[in-house]
Amino acid sequence: MPKIRNARLPALMPLVPLMAALLLSACGKQAAAPEPERAVRTQLIEAGSAGMTREYAAEIRARTESRLSFRVGGKIQQRLVNLGDKVRAGQVLAQLDAQDLRLGSEAAQAQMIAARTNRDQAGADYRRFIELHQQGFISAAELERRDAYFKAAQAQLDQARAQAGVQGNQVAYSALVADAPGVVTGVSAEPGMVVGAGMPVLSVAHDGPRDVVFSVPEDQVGGLRAAASQTGALRMRLWGQQEVVPLTLREVSAAADPVTRTFQVKADVGKADVKLGQTAAVLLELPRLGNVVKLPLSAILERGGKSQVWVLDPASMTVKAQPVQIGGADGNTVVIAGGLTPGQEVVTAGVHVLNDGQKVRRYAGDAAPVAAPAASR
Repeated sequence: MPKIRNARLPALMPLVPLMAALLLSACGKQAAAPEPERAVRTQLIEAGSAGMTREYAAEIRARTESRLSFRVGGKIQQRLVNLGDKVRAGQVLAQLDAQDLRLGSEAAQAQMIAARTNRDQAGADYRRFIELHQQGFISAAELERRDAYFKAAQAQLDQARAQAGVQGNQVAYSALVADAPGVVTGVSAEPGMVVGAGMPVLSVAHDGPRDVVFSVPEDQVGGLRAAASQTGALRMRLWGQQEVVPLTLREVSAAADPVTRTFQVKADVGKADVKLGQTAAVLLELPRLGNVVKLPLSAILERGGKSQVWVLDPASMTVKAQPVQIGGADGNTVVIAGGLTPGQEVVTAGVHVLNDGQKVRRYAGDAAPVAAPAASR
């Protein structure tokens, strides 16, 4: 049977490559849409000088705080004070079971009585032998032996008397007594516990001067010493209060804490009305720096452990990352110690959604210049 040929097929053949190309292009990946033009806030940089305040978390503590312990071991019979109680000098705070200590003291007293009796007998014998020697009935050597015996008896009595005194002190040490007036700040042992000599039982904060204690990083200790020598540079603000109290630097630890790598600092609060354990903020006014500028905290971007800002090119309205050196913080602003020059325009809001070379537009009007930093407080 003869084949029927389609007359239109040869005419459609030239269109096949074009149709295949259209199909392939339709199935291919769509081109990425251009990034949107974002609105940003900016400021113009102007050089100036700036003061800087560092703030440290602190706590009020007593100048002297003692960890009291018994000078002898034993079982705690009773504890007469609780946490927060005020104590006076000489007050009994805790008591050990002193029965064994009293028995030891009685034994020492008995030994002393026996030694005294022996000494008295040796003394009486020595006096009689002196008379016999004078009458010629005994030799000088015998008298010397009696003299040595009397001296040994006297030494034994002295030893027994000292031992009796020691045992008497041991009985007195069974009572834990406050050395000075203060307040109980810690309890480390309870009645019924057997404690050894020197084991902490109570902590007492003495009445008197108070310190504010805080920690300073290693790289800031030198600046603290230098700045604190200036009058009014070191101040304190108690939690929940607006009043600022001047401080006097008293002590800086000679070694860093092995865990936090910070140095403990103590400052005298003077006559300020403070309470033990209060939370405070220590404010350190550092010397003013020249040729620096303050930027809002929102202008700083941290990437790869380095600080940077976005600098706007007004001609192309694109942004570029610029590394900066941070000199410190002052409230909600950051002191820029280097990396920027006067006249540059910096993005201060929206920094986390920008990329290098991205086109932007100003949020509202022309850029406002950065005002010269105010004088230090």
